[in-house]
Order: sequence, then structure tokens, then C-alpha cells
Amino acid sequence: MYTQQIILLIINILGGIAVIGSYILGLGGQSGGVNVLWGGVPVGIRPVYTVSMVISALSYFAFIYYVLFRLVPSEVMIANHFGFILFFFIFILILAPSAFWMPLTNSYVNTHSNSTWIAVRIVLGLVGLASIALVWALLSLQTKNHTLAYWLAVVGSAYFAFHTAVLDAIVWAALFKQ
Repeated sequence: MYTQQIILLIINILGGIAVIGSYILGLGGQSGGVNVLWGGVPVGIRPVYTVSMVISALSYFAFIYYVLFRLVPSEVMIANHFGFILFFFIFILILAPSAFWMPLTNSYVNTHSNSTWIAVRIVLGLVGLASIALVWALLSLQTKNHTLAYWLAVVGSAYFAFHTAVLDAIVWAALFKQ
């Protein structure tokens, strides 16, 4: 494993701990339980979200595996302009805002502050945009080695982007306040 991949692994470990930790603390600290975080999302579509969350988590493993174990950082060229380090920024923009979603949503539930709701929307938007950037980066890799691992990473990142940009940032946000 190359130094840049180790740095990306550390970003993912620390970011993953932050995200999971925020969920553990957020679920434990919410007096209304997990249902409060659904807001006005209809009960009938919540299982769709649950299945999509599992698919998104599996997808995350597919694309992080490819980036960490199948790429050679010194050989990475994205859209003829960017190197492997671009993945640092993309993953930071996926993980850091993700760690703030639950605390901000809990805060909004307790205060109904417009500024907190705007912060929730910004966090979701950043994650969605960073997820789309990941799809673009993978599709823009200047490589002729399109293995099964590559295509699993592309498909996984596309699904992850759909979940974060569409289901979370648009649909959940629209239904939450109903």
C-alpha cells in the first residue's frame, strides 16, 4: 500500500468513526427515538430507505476497495488534470458533513430553527455533491484497465450518489418537514 493510500485509509477510518459515533450519540441522545429522525417521511417508504442504506454501505466498500487496493496513486490521472489526492478531498467532503447530519437534525427537531434546517440541507447537499464528484472521478480515470473491480466501484459510487444526492438531499429533506 502506498503512502497516499494509507492517508486515504486514515481519512476513511477517522471519518467512519466520526460518522458512526455521531449516529450512536445521536440515537442515544434523542428522546423521541429514531422515528423523530424520519420526520414526515411516510412509514410505507421507510423500508425502501433502509434497503437503500444497506446497498449504499455495500457500495461504499466496493469503491473504497478499488481506490485503496487497485489503483497505483502515482499513475492516477483524473480528467487529465487531477491526481490521486483528489480522492482525499472527495472523501473528506463525504465523511465530514455526514458526521454532522444527525446532530444537526436532532438540534432541528428540538429547536425548529431555520438556520439549523439550512445547515442540515447544506450538509446533505455537500455529501450528495461529493458523491457525484466521486462518480465523475472514477469515470474520468485515465486507465485502460477496466476490471470487474473498476465497474463495481463505478456502479457502487453511482448508487451511493443516487442515495445521498436524491434520496437524502432531495426526497428526505422534502418529506421531513411535511
